[in-house]
Amino acid sequence: MSSSRSTAARQDLKISDPLAEVPVLAPHTAVRVLLSADPALDPLADKLDDAGASVRRVPYLLEDERIGVPSAVEGRCTETRECHLNRPRRQVLTRRSGAHARPAEEAFDAMWRAWAPAERQAPSPTPVAQLAPAEWAGYFPYPEFNPAQTQAVPDVLGGDDNLLIVAPTGAGKTVIGMTAALQAILGQGRKAAWLVPQRSLTDELDRDLDLWRRQGLRIERLSGEHRLDVDRIRDADLWVATTEKFESLCRTASLRDALDDVGALIVDEVHLLGDPARGPVLEGVLARMRDHRVRTRLIGLSATVNNSAEIASWLQARLVPIAWRPSRLTWQLPMIAGYADWNVREAARTRMAAAITRTVTADGGGVLVFCGSKRNVRLTALVVAASRGADVNGVHPDDVKQVREVCRSVRVGLHYKGWEDRLEAEDDFRNRRLDVLVATSTVAAGVNLPARAVVVQDTQMGFNSVDVATVLQMFGRAGRIGAGEQDGWAFLIVDEHEHGDWQAKLIRGYTVQSQILANLPEQVLSEVVQRRIATPADADRWWVRTLAHHQGNRRLGPVRDAVAFLRQAELLAEPAAADQPDQLAPSELGTVTARLMISPAVGDDLRRALREAPVPQNPRDADRLLITVLTTAVPKLAQATAGDSVKPAVARLLASLPPADERHLRDRSGSTAPGGAPGDLALATLLAHVDGEQIPPPHQPVAGIPYSAMYPVLEEAPRYLHWIGSQGLLGTVHPWCAVAAADLGRRLRWRHCGTRRGGGRLLWMLEQMADPADLDQAVPAMWRAAAGRGYAGPDWPAGRAPAGCVLDDREYPALLRDRATDSRLTEYPPHAWVTGPAGAVAVTWSGPHWRTTGLRRGTAEAPYPEGGGPRGAALFTRRGDYRATGWLSAYTP
Repeated sequence: MSSSRSTAARQDLKISDPLAEVPVLAPHTAVRVLLSADPALDPLADKLDDAGASVRRVPYLLEDERIGVPSAVEGRCTETRECHLNRPRRQVLTRRSGAHARPAEEAFDAMWRAWAPAERQAPSPTPVAQLAPAEWAGYFPYPEFNPAQTQAVPDVLGGDDNLLIVAPTGAGKTVIGMTAALQAILGQGRKAAWLVPQRSLTDELDRDLDLWRRQGLRIERLSGEHRLDVDRIRDADLWVATTEKFESLCRTASLRDALDDVGALIVDEVHLLGDPARGPVLEGVLARMRDHRVRTRLIGLSATVNNSAEIASWLQARLVPIAWRPSRLTWQLPMIAGYADWNVREAARTRMAAAITRTVTADGGGVLVFCGSKRNVRLTALVVAASRGADVNGVHPDDVKQVREVCRSVRVGLHYKGWEDRLEAEDDFRNRRLDVLVATSTVAAGVNLPARAVVVQDTQMGFNSVDVATVLQMFGRAGRIGAGEQDGWAFLIVDEHEHGDWQAKLIRGYTVQSQILANLPEQVLSEVVQRRIATPADADRWWVRTLAHHQGNRRLGPVRDAVAFLRQAELLAEPAAADQPDQLAPSELGTVTARLMISPAVGDDLRRALREAPVPQNPRDADRLLITVLTTAVPKLAQATAGDSVKPAVARLLASLPPADERHLRDRSGSTAPGGAPGDLALATLLAHVDGEQIPPPHQPVAGIPYSAMYPVLEEAPRYLHWIGSQGLLGTVHPWCAVAAADLGRRLRWRHCGTRRGGGRLLWMLEQMADPADLDQAVPAMWRAAAGRGYAGPDWPAGRAPAGCVLDDREYPALLRDRATDSRLTEYPPHAWVTGPAGAVAVTWSGPHWRTTGLRRGTAEAPYPEGGGPRGAALFTRRGDYRATGWLSAYTP
């Protein structure tokens, strides 16, 4: 961004402190002053005006900065003072000069231009029927298009080019996406797919599209908590999906041909290509769909980024840049002292956030406060509530129920993943029953909420520093015109050491850089599973189509290394023919790994750790060992954190659990804080839900650990356990791992049923019988009915299907035949005699060694592998049931 400053001597001032004195103005210097609109500063405004300074008043101004102070040695420089709201005894002053002062100059220029006294006139809207077919008018939420939509809709409807539509947050990109979807559905008779970055946005978009359902269109929502229903997906007119769920659909063989019916792929927040977590999967999806065998039109909806032309070029799209924003956005960096003590510094951030919130809400405005962790959300919400008169004495930040009650009493809401009342909080904030919402980044992208101001309290999100793209997304929540706000204010609280860097970052803006190298093996495996890469040459050609290559990474080494890793990890099958040694095809393990969206690197670490682990001798040790390996090898589980106040509770819970063979548990002796070692929170959470004397009640704290801290662990672990359990049929893990994981995974997934060890088989059967669209209600209902009849497993007599079963007269008997109910495992060393359903596999083991034998005509004589140690046998059916001998029989009652 270039500066518009003249070469004449100039002095610029930002003044927000009501106690500020009249500044000394340099003679023969043009002076510009941005002055707080606080009436307490009216006398200072008069004095500045009398002194010849140009003054513009800015509401909610919180910065005190002096730009252009002369320095004989360093040239122009800036001085920034600590924000007066904390009213410290000694205000910190920072100085920057030369090139380091330039961002402050540019930030001042931008705010000066924004607050020019020109009359603001709202541009005239355009009737929908003037730009779109009149019969489509009933599908739009408003009868008119705003100026951004008026600019973009002719491009959407005027051809079938790929488009990248870049517009400020709040410009109404959702309606532009709706137009593209309607063109595919109503104009071409094809499907449309709409990708959003996170589940909370599928909630919002799904609500927005209720109008379409009333018009007769079939909308299918796909996200991590909704199981795929193949028939409903095929019949739907529009899919609303997270990027990860859409990729999972692409990797599912039974649904792959349905992609041919998709006429338009609308990608919300496409600038998240540069996000380290979500970017690799999104890049893989777009590279594939751009060159799909049946053309699919790509419509990218993006916030303003610096390299939009480069992204459009990669997408082979026409760029549609939109400058109009419905409201004026003013961002600031209120500064606090950079205290050496982290706790003191964080307390200063929280006080500052509460003070800003109090200032804005005093004028009737709504405020969104973003925090870097769930515990900070609760802590900050309590501090804000106290500043509004709530009695918070004795309320612990980890007592979720008390926090909710005391905060709601003064119209303060909370929002984060795992917060049970987050949708209610959204609705109450949207309808002004709450005027403060304290949240993590879950509402940063796309959720339309009526915030006059946004306060970003923390510059750390979890373990990582927040990136500029995330901050700009958060800023974009301020001043949403659809929510009645004409102006928006955004505040990022920074300490004195961060101020200069953040000012420079925000002035530079966001540049999208490919992140696919961080997760390349997973993307290559996805293409192999979908039969788009069949040779190393195909892999090279695929790499050329990526954004990484487009941005200059022309080396082929990374993609070849990825292929080599996939071979080593047994995710690629051995060549089918000796004369085709370079042929690339997925192994059965590779197909399962891709379908369940397991990182190949994490999966390889898990399998290696399980191979190296000693074979347990009883179910309790098996559960503990499996959970210990899982919470060490899976990064999201190992990195799950609890606040310092929760760590003692974690340590107490781990110490209170019944003893097990300590050889099977990891050594935590090096931990500097009991309960604070990597994976301890996840370990305590999972063991408490499967190993305790009582199953914890739903949504309640366990031994002082808040449910909100445990929720991410309980959501993440079942997917990895399902992956391990699926490998029993493949013979790629020891049978004890597969049997224990299959049972654990379902007991955790359906933890509210309170199922004990061995209940996984029954839950498997109920999942097979239930309506996928109603899984969360159907499975618990059928489980209660089965338990009431005394069934601990799926071993009832053949006959009429139970109530709640949606399988037809052909499907239900087929499911019964694939149970392991009538299987027999008889051990006759050196063999085991096994009978079971067609397609089943017998696995025998001797100590750590195992061997698979397929059943022919329902029987097999399965030899034990050579080696010492206890022997046993297990059977795994094609659909997922299992039986085992010895202590593993505890999982198969």
